Amino acid sequence: MSMSSALNAGVSGLAAHSTKLATISDNIANSGTYGYKRVETDFESMVLNQSRSSGLYSAGGVHANSRRIIDQNGALVTTTNAMDIAIAGRGMLPVTSAVDLDNGFSDLPMLMCRTGSFRADADGIMRTDSGLVLMGWPARPDGTIPVVTRDTAGGLEPVRIETNQGSGDPTTAVSLGVNLPAQETAVGASGAPLTLQVEYFDNLGASESLNLTFIPDATAVAGRTNTWTVEVRDSASNPATNLLGTYQIIFDDSQGSGGNIASVTTLSGDPFNPATGEIMLNVAGGSIDLEIGIPGEITRLKQLSTSFAPTNITKDGSPVGNLTSVEIDENGFMRATYDTGFIKTLCQVPLVDVPNQNGLISLDSQTYMVSPTSGSFFLWDAGDGPTGSIKGYAMETSNTDVAAELTDLIQTQRAYSSNAKVIQTVDEMLQETTSIKR
Repeated sequence: MSMSSALNAGVSGLAAHSTKLATISDNIANSGTYGYKRVETDFESMVLNQSRSSGLYSAGGVHANSRRIIDQNGALVTTTNAMDIAIAGRGMLPVTSAVDLDNGFSDLPMLMCRTGSFRADADGIMRTDSGLVLMGWPARPDGTIPVVTRDTAGGLEPVRIETNQGSGDPTTAVSLGVNLPAQETAVGASGAPLTLQVEYFDNLGASESLNLTFIPDATAVAGRTNTWTVEVRDSASNPATNLLGTYQIIFDDSQGSGGNIASVTTLSGDPFNPATGEIMLNVAGGSIDLEIGIPGEITRLKQLSTSFAPTNITKDGSPVGNLTSVEIDENGFMRATYDTGFIKTLCQVPLVDVPNQNGLISLDSQTYMVSPTSGSFFLWDAGDGPTGSIKGYAMETSNTDVAAELTDLIQTQRAYSSNAKVIQTVDEMLQETTSIKR
């Protein structure tokens, strides 16, 4: 029994070290593969029931256990592609199969990977050459991300970039930094109106204007009235009905506050909000908040004894522009930049985390899938919780240490030879046993 168990132990040793040789070969072969996670093989002894009283021993042999070291990260290397994405720290990118997407499957599998070189295909879908599609939460038109469920992949969609489509940003706010000449409200002033056009962009990216008319009250008997009537018109509306509002503005001339707005009275049209210092204009394509200043404070619209001039007029929005670049920040927000300077948030790519990363099921192309051993996944904003940050222009290298693998290769070769020697020795001993009869 002991002789045959020794033979079986030698055979199990060959099998175990063959398994370790296979993992070493795989690790060395993939030492240059981005995102590859090395495999380790450990041995455990197998013990048969022993009879201590008889003094006999039966060899149980050895069994090999292999596991992939997923939670050990490789080094990051920089690239020239903004959509080469890696992770500095814990977490994984959500991806899905391009084959399933191309076949029109609605229930796309939720896969994970540590790094990927993504490019837009003919439909604008961000995918790798190996067939992985990047997933994310699409942004609303205003660039905000909707509230989503974090423990399911139901809200994730393939990241799409319309490379040949322009985009514009409608104007929603204008800050009116203008000086009105105080001398126009003084005794003997002409009372001639002053006009100003302020450009804005509509929902289609077309250029329109707010046409403002400032009419001074020149009825002062002495000193100045410090009073103006302001009319606001919209170039995009019917000329017969394009008057958005009329407002009476009185300026302060006291020491310390001179030149700032004292009061605003809405005579007609869209209202003025004294709490925010804004006129809420309803133009043809939507609404624009025209900021002139809060009465009693330092205001944007002023009246000083100098010439009529726009001092600092600012606005948001932009005309239609062509896409120039797409980048992802450390929090996973993917933004498109256009040649007009407009920056648009396209989506947010979350990071996937599981309690036991080494328990994930390994698939082709350095992808992984949850298993009962890994635990359920959760989608984090990059940088929140246990997750690290997302890095564009970067790829993660293999976590294989080639020097260590070559050392293990030498040890495995010697151990394999030793187990083969055990089998050879048992064979020779069995031959000696059978030769007794002769």
